Amino acid sequence: MEDPERSPRPPDGEPALRAIAMPADANPFGDIFGGWLLSQMDLAGGTVATRRAKGRTATVAITAMSFHRPVFVGDEVTCYAEIIRTGTTSITVKVESWVRRGTGEEKIAVTEGIFTYVAVDGDRRPRPVPPET
Repeated sequence: MEDPERSPRPPDGEPALRAIAMPADANPFGDIFGGWLLSQMDLAGGTVATRRAKGRTATVAITAMSFHRPVFVGDEVTCYAEIIRTGTTSITVKVESWVRRGTGEEKIAVTEGIFTYVAVDGDRRPRPVPPET
């Protein structure tokens, strides 16, 4: 069933991560494990959060996660990440994953989630997110 709220095309802007789904990431039926996809999304969101925090961040929550379609071995997975909220020490990021299958050009929405990161110092304690420049 199509979700009318979901965009029919990937977000504008630069992808935060791109990876190829490999056989080691799949179950015996060739479907990619949700945990592998979740980790790719966390890497993408963490990259954006770390750049915004100008330093180390740690994942503290995944408050929403939707798997819309399966990912298969050989799919090119692209994750787009957008900061949707910045708090005193936290950064909330919406991550969308899209795939291209085989040699096709069609982009298919497969997952989306909301990830929250906290900026941390060298002792792994929360620190303020610097003002945006």
